[in-house]
Amino acid sequence: MSDILCVTNRSLCRGDFLEKIGQIGDARPKAIILREKELEKIEYEDLAREFIKVCEAHGTKPVLHSYPEVARRLGADALHMPLPGLREMAESDRLAFGILGASCHSVEDALEAEMLGCTYITAGHVFETDCKKGLEPRGIDFLRSVCDVSGIPVYAIGGIGPENIAEVRAAGASGACLMSGFMQTGNVKGFMKALEI
Repeated sequence: MSDILCVTNRSLCRGDFLEKIGQIGDARPKAIILREKELEKIEYEDLAREFIKVCEAHGTKPVLHSYPEVARRLGADALHMPLPGLREMAESDRLAFGILGASCHSVEDALEAEMLGCTYITAGHVFETDCKKGLEPRGIDFLRSVCDVSGIPVYAIGGIGPENIAEVRAAGASGACLMSGFMQTGNVKGFMKALEI
């Protein structure tokens, strides 16, 4: 099974967004996280409904982001949360998801996310990336330190591509999250193949 998570960003997407999701699904990542932070809850729910259908049609795990009540309403069993949002969720709400992830930026974040019931975390940003322009990347040593303390899978995020994914795996990460590479490529399967070498 793939060790790649795709994170969406419609503003970076070349071409039709749902068509792109289908192409990514056909490339068989571990999952696709519907991030889309700029959408209000109602708009997000409308998009999520279509997103789930496309993911299921292409045999890929859909993961919703930031809105637990939307995920529950749509029957999704996978949710990714920013850590502050995860802290605010009731334990019963956290337990409602078979797959629960959180975005972590320190060893302390990683330990807290695990304590709060996460089944995986993302850790970053590891390398320089346009998404975090001007912000110093945390680097491979940071990633290694998170992987060393975490009892759950750690997926590196931030500036990862075919040229550096081997470093991420060597640091102990369970895999990597990628956004712009998937959103902008005209050859999703080729891009995925380059990541899996």
